Amino acid sequence: RGCGTERVMKKLQINMELGQYYEAHQMYRTLYFRYLSQKKYEELTTLLYEGSVLFFTHRQHNSGADLAILLINVLNESEVAVCDEYMEKLATLFSMMLPDSPERSNFLTTALKWSSKNSCTDSFGHPNLHKLIANALWKEKNYQQSRYHFIHSSDGQGCATMLIEYHITKGYPNEVDLFIAQTVFQYLCLKNKTTASTAFQAYTGMHPAVTSGFPFLLPLLNFLSFLLQAIERGKLVYFRTLCEQYQPSLKRDPTYSEYVDRIGQLFFGLSPPPKQQGIFGNLIQSLFEGFDDSINEETEPTAGSSKESSFRIQQDELD
Repeated sequence: RGCGTERVMKKLQINMELGQYYEAHQMYRTLYFRYLSQKKYEELTTLLYEGSVLFFTHRQHNSGADLAILLINVLNESEVAVCDEYMEKLATLFSMMLPDSPERSNFLTTALKWSSKNSCTDSFGHPNLHKLIANALWKEKNYQQSRYHFIHSSDGQGCATMLIEYHITKGYPNEVDLFIAQTVFQYLCLKNKTTASTAFQAYTGMHPAVTSGFPFLLPLLNFLSFLLQAIERGKLVYFRTLCEQYQPSLKRDPTYSEYVDRIGQLFFGLSPPPKQQGIFGNLIQSLFEGFDDSINEETEPTAGSSKESSFRIQQDELD
């Protein structure tokens, strides 16, 4: 550091100690432009991260958010590789921001965009950053937003654990299968069958209300289990049979039919149905754009929710 920078740093420290936060903020911005012009990217990212944390610690949220955004600007300018170290720092800053602040929303959008650069498969943000954000929101008990970010991650185990807590604290007993069904469908619509399967197995294995293994007491859970197996084996005939046999379960939520149609296109090469109009016509597109659809609290339990007496599709038929 040159003598000028040293003087600024000393003055910065004094301003923070005296609670002169506006002056301190201006000092940080002075250093930002100085380091940026000198392309001292590594020193600048450290300075901005530590400064942002310091402002948030002193409840100077606007200043903290400003430095956090500047940090992402530096990451973009420096063309540094997307890595866990920086994603963890961004997630830490996100967790320190006020939950409902517009600055937080702007920061998250910018951070996810940075994390997806140079990637064709992670165009909606890096899965690891989504996982970190999902966990931060989970700690805030913001289950709905947390679920969205888990859906865009590869952490099926964490997603299932969060969903169990979400259902137990916010859901009705007759929705135990709906919580995981929506999640599995959305993972599959994002072509993430591995995480869909992990989430399903973890949820049904750990949820205290799911007292039996396969075959389950709830028909919708059996449908999901068969669906995942049919996808794994590429069995179109069983997919079609499943959709016919489990129509009563699939009619519990009017969105399920569109999810299933999309899954048929992605995994079995089926043609899309005629374009839908109205509220459900853009459901899948909304998933990619970051919508958060909630569990339908008015849904009635499935008729005949006792264990199904027989299965026309048996386990060995899928082998």
